[in-house]
Amino acid sequence: MKILAAGDIHGDTRIAKELAEKANKEQVDYVILCGDITQGDQNTEGLIGPFVKLGKKVILIPGNHETLATADFLAELYGAKNLHGYAIKTKDKIGIFGCGGANIGLSQLTENEIFGKLKKGFENIKGLSKKIMITHVHPSESKMEKFTSFFPGSAGVTKAIKQFKPDFLLCSHVHEAEGIEEKIGNTRILNVGKKGKIIEF
Repeated sequence: MKILAAGDIHGDTRIAKELAEKANKEQVDYVILCGDITQGDQNTEGLIGPFVKLGKKVILIPGNHETLATADFLAELYGAKNLHGYAIKTKDKIGIFGCGGANIGLSQLTENEIFGKLKKGFENIKGLSKKIMITHVHPSESKMEKFTSFFPGSAGVTKAIKQFKPDFLLCSHVHEAEGIEEKIGNTRILNVGKKGKIIEF
């Protein structure tokens, strides 16, 4: 299975189009958008459509720049899947679960709420051998925290990593940390950023 994961598009249709072309060229099975798809809940057109037009399955979560309602609207309009508090099982028996929003912004959540949403999704795929966790916010106790003094990492995300032990955590949020890879335990953490990352299983 091959995935293109990206985040922090912030309403830029040019970036969405470039990512869709990359997804098509790389023949990915899924496109995962890790939040901040819009800019302050505005500019919703032309962000999901380019992927769908090329026949790509889209998974998304809200960031701190859009509400859950906007993420639900985009998912319903384009036949995408909003994984905020949910999970899917792929045909390759890989479980993908997630929580959108952040500890700041339009979809602000408490750390307990973040952990709770991740736990809810995890319960549906816990029996699978391979798991991918998707969040917008980065974990606390990570290198990514050092790239910003404005956006604290999430203790709820870190707790979920340590308890659920996913193979991957895909996040975005801190633009300055785009492309950073690190590990907490055996979980590989990637800040996918607006340029996107290709992940293969």
